[in-house]
Amino acid sequence: MTAHRKETHPTDTPNREDEERWTAVLRRDPAFDETFVYAVRTTGIYCRPTCPARRPLRSHVEFHPAAAAAVQAGYRPCRRCRPDTPSPIAQRTALVARLCRQIESADTSPSLQALAQQAGMSPWHLHRLFKSIVGVTPKAYASTHRAKQLRSSLSTAPSVTAAIHDTGYGSHSAFYAEASRSLGMTPSRYRRGGREETIRFAFGDCWLGCVLVAATLKGICAILMGEQRDCLLGELRDRFPDARLEGADAALQQQLVDVIRLLGKPERPHDLDLDIRGTAFQRLVWQALTEVPGGSTISYAQLARRIGAPNAVRAVGSACAANAIAVAIPCHRAVRSDGSLSSYRWGVERKRALLTKESRPDAELPTAPLTDGEPS
Repeated sequence: MTAHRKETHPTDTPNREDEERWTAVLRRDPAFDETFVYAVRTTGIYCRPTCPARRPLRSHVEFHPAAAAAVQAGYRPCRRCRPDTPSPIAQRTALVARLCRQIESADTSPSLQALAQQAGMSPWHLHRLFKSIVGVTPKAYASTHRAKQLRSSLSTAPSVTAAIHDTGYGSHSAFYAEASRSLGMTPSRYRRGGREETIRFAFGDCWLGCVLVAATLKGICAILMGEQRDCLLGELRDRFPDARLEGADAALQQQLVDVIRLLGKPERPHDLDLDIRGTAFQRLVWQALTEVPGGSTISYAQLARRIGAPNAVRAVGSACAANAIAVAIPCHRAVRSDGSLSSYRWGVERKRALLTKESRPDAELPTAPLTDGEPS
């Protein structure tokens, strides 16, 4: 058999992304099965990262983003790992997606046992598989979906009680146990559009520009950055359209001082009290971000794998973009796999500046505030 040789070698010059891919091949990491294939020049065969065949020499390997690209380059699929067919993880993801649709369409949340029976596996196995792909358990997914339905139903149902039962809660106690976390307020207050909720806000100035800090009785619910105070206040109103906004009291003024201090030394841990509002998945992403040390970065793909949802890279990026508590929840530490900065809710220049300041804590802060620069 004549060895397959190519005239050009895309990976002759190693780069960071290819070395991460090669590490995945060495580990046979299933998290990468749908992200690339590797081709072996000496055999003319391409494989998925988890292929059980003996690993080739690194110098004989090149990477392609998908099977179609490898075929176009002249390679044929491996007969052992079948990279031209859906990967095992893709098949499992499709199964979990069907179960998610079942949870969403059911009048009452199906039990783990019922879901496992439909999937043809044990409850323990399904519980583990579901969380690895979605990032939360079936019970948490159902709870988040019910809360989403409840938000919609509360604005149209004749009463809070009717809304609770319409969205699948078997009892008042089951709902009220999680209402504060899922809605951020009582159901009756949410039904009235949050009009009874008071949010205090204060403005400050720092090297990153203008800063707005807003807080409820529970803690800081927003840290927004920009150039103009009116724009920041408009953003706060958009986020809490029916809340009562009031100026700062002494407690919030102290919180503003603490936030300005954090922005000056973003690499340091903080003990700010936060009122964090988001879906179960968003909270999972934000919690993982707080565990990334100052001065370090993490790719969206790594973040997805860290929370046990390797296929949810795009959803992880969306969760980072949805964060409204800048720096205290350090979404600026999330970057692309190649190390580039991608976008940032408060401008890429601020993201770059924050990462630079974290990596060089002793560097002097700019004398002039940053502008918004490139939009997120």
